[in-house]
Amino acid sequence: FSFRKLWAFTGPGFLMSIAYLDPGNIESDLQSGAVAGFKLLWVLMLATIIGLLLQRLAARLGVVTGLHLAEVCNRQYQKVPRIILWLMVELAIIGSDMQEVIGSAIAINLLSVGKIPLWGGVLITIADTFVFLFLDKYGLRKLEAFFGFLITIMALTFGYEYITVKPNQEKLLKGLFIPYCQNCGTTQLEQAVGIVGAVIMPHNMYLHSALVKSRQVNRANKREVQEANKYFFIESCIALFVSFIINIFVVTVFAEAFFEKTNADVNGVCMNASSPHSSLFPNNNETLEVDIYKGGVVLGCYFGPAALYIWAVGILAAGQSSTMTGTYSGQFVMEGFLNLRWSRFARVLLTRSIAITPTLFVAIFQDVEHLTGMNDFLNVLMSLQLPFALIPVLTFTSLPSVMNDFANGL
Repeated sequence: FSFRKLWAFTGPGFLMSIAYLDPGNIESDLQSGAVAGFKLLWVLMLATIIGLLLQRLAARLGVVTGLHLAEVCNRQYQKVPRIILWLMVELAIIGSDMQEVIGSAIAINLLSVGKIPLWGGVLITIADTFVFLFLDKYGLRKLEAFFGFLITIMALTFGYEYITVKPNQEKLLKGLFIPYCQNCGTTQLEQAVGIVGAVIMPHNMYLHSALVKSRQVNRANKREVQEANKYFFIESCIALFVSFIINIFVVTVFAEAFFEKTNADVNGVCMNASSPHSSLFPNNNETLEVDIYKGGVVLGCYFGPAALYIWAVGILAAGQSSTMTGTYSGQFVMEGFLNLRWSRFARVLLTRSIAITPTLFVAIFQDVEHLTGMNDFLNVLMSLQLPFALIPVLTFTSLPSVMNDFANGL
């Protein structure tokens, strides 16, 4: 084992892990904590482990064959299934892009104390993508370092909330390692399914299989291929462990502070704190429902304005970091399935336009609750798209004709 070699292979796994930290994930985490307390932490852990195993298979496919998943699909499938797979992946990418736009717009609105309206935040997210394209011109390693910086911001901001709230460690460990949900009903079951859809992103497998190609590996040398597979897997383990810890921070903060709270409880605290957002919570005994926007507001009411702004910075980092992964995924998928080589600029312009149009309409003509409610729908959409990524990954990595001596035995 060599740390120098691990560092040489470090990058693709952290870029891939950003999809485990997008605004859809954060929304799923905070709702899980508010709705079920610590009881669904084991679902989050299992989903992350399954995600790691699938990412490992996707990375192995790229390392062994020198082709990413979309290119292998193009070679192995007939025209009709190939086009169906492409359409499904594009749908997942657009859905993910919408979540990033929503998260960023809400964060900008919170940070500006409402002075920048939601539709203004949506429009700002058009510009930020092109900033990343500008960074991309300086090389992939610099872009990987920048995204590492954004992940660090998320770890620090959500870690600050965790330290401030001080969740019960015994309940945390119990929720992680006891796969049981006492007194849970339909709402908790829906949330559990949402966690899986939010964590395991279909287009991420296409992305990871392509990113590993950025490292030079002599595929004629079996030992070199084995070594590359080993270091990419270690890096993926580290990256997904970091993303899992950040997700844990969010779930446990809302589980400790807001599980089984009513609107009246929060309304009273917000009124005492002279919060301008008190009207978000009607003075009744209905169970509190939170989303990315309300989550920041209630943190501000209970733990001071600093908690609200630090939360918003974390959400903004989540939205911005996941922007480029969607762009890369879309580019690799289009090139692989259709042999179309567009510039990244044109590719971003297309997907971002498709993602922004419905989001902008909702932001202009509806309120923030309808905007954040779209995240729940989009998490379900991700769950429905999963088989269209899983079937090719599991099929090709088990075929000796594709993987040679590295075929998966299961």
